[in-house]
Amino acid sequence: MVTTFATSLLKPARNAPVEERIEGNWRVYPLEGALELDYVDQAGNQSRRWVIARELKVGPGKMLLGGIDILSDDGYRGFRVDRIQRLEDAETGLAVEHNILDWLMKRAERQTRDRRRYARQMA
Repeated sequence: MVTTFATSLLKPARNAPVEERIEGNWRVYPLEGALELDYVDQAGNQSRRWVIARELKVGPGKMLLGGIDILSDDGYRGFRVDRIQRLEDAETGLAVEHNILDWLMKRAERQTRDRRRYARQMA
């Protein structure tokens, strides 16, 4: 594992969702990981964020990455995926600059499969 600021703060999720769920028009997928984001807010301000990811919310016309913003006093935040210009997986060092939405969906789906496989093995 590559040690970065985000991974040094990564702790096991105690209250993170573990199963897909529906919230109104939103489908919510559990997602785990330490991510570094280059993000552009609604006003066009660029910033770098370190996020401990907890969930991916897919709704009508948009997708949100939900997690704990390490440097923010606000704690849990939602980030519009279409405003993420670059993402780096702090655990592997993999940088994603294109198709970020696809990468996040594939990661959430892979983690769901892994959780299900583990649960079957433990049963």
